[in-house]
Amino acid sequence: MSLFCLVHGACLGAWGWKYLIDELEARGSQAIAMDLPIENPETNLSAFAQAVLDPLQESEEDIVLVGHSMAGTVIPIVASQRPIRRLVFLSALIPYPGMSTLEQCEFQATSNLFKAEEYNPVKSKFEHLRYEPHMLNSALRGKDPVQDRAIAMEFHFHDCQPDIADWAISNLRTHRSPAHLTEVFTLQTLPDVEYSYIVSSEDRILYPAWSRYAARKRLGIDPIEITGGHYLQLSRPAQLADVLVNML
Repeated sequence: MSLFCLVHGACLGAWGWKYLIDELEARGSQAIAMDLPIENPETNLSAFAQAVLDPLQESEEDIVLVGHSMAGTVIPIVASQRPIRRLVFLSALIPYPGMSTLEQCEFQATSNLFKAEEYNPVKSKFEHLRYEPHMLNSALRGKDPVQDRAIAMEFHFHDCQPDIADWAISNLRTHRSPAHLTEVFTLQTLPDVEYSYIVSSEDRILYPAWSRYAARKRLGIDPIEITGGHYLQLSRPAQLADVLVNML
């Protein structure tokens, strides 16, 4: 039997998968989730990956590894260190070997955006990324959904039921590690495994046009699209569970 291992994104935790786990289990599937050490500003991508690997050490199941949002930078590292049946990028960043996420955005962003991140990129040799669609919504730079409920509602949980949105906002965690933005992805190539990419067509954080483009360009696959915002596991858990189970 396959085991869905669910890896959360920025400001979230294992709690964010609650409704999806219920739906997966109702369909006869197994699922686990864990908290990543996002509160520690010194945490790097390898430490995030280790937090995923630790609960999998005793598992002999086929692992379907699902990474949401910033966890797209983590799940390939996990797959480079243990057998994984499939990597699923859920409204997620796709790392580019030898680059950080901010470097990927270099030709899309203004200098003010990088100043806000206290990051000064050197003019890179990756000019071929110049014509990619915009990746991240620059309106969110410097905005913290943990501290600003209006931002959380407008960009993060706009398509969730009000009680789900309230619950999610009350559980948000302060995210202090910038590794998913600033750390250079050190793997020379992405792991040789099966891939899937799920696009949130109404995503206000990671632009859907970039997700569609990157799935085809970087993973060589056609993405699966679900109508909804960035957190399909909260707003569309039943539909998302159907899509995941159909991958088995």
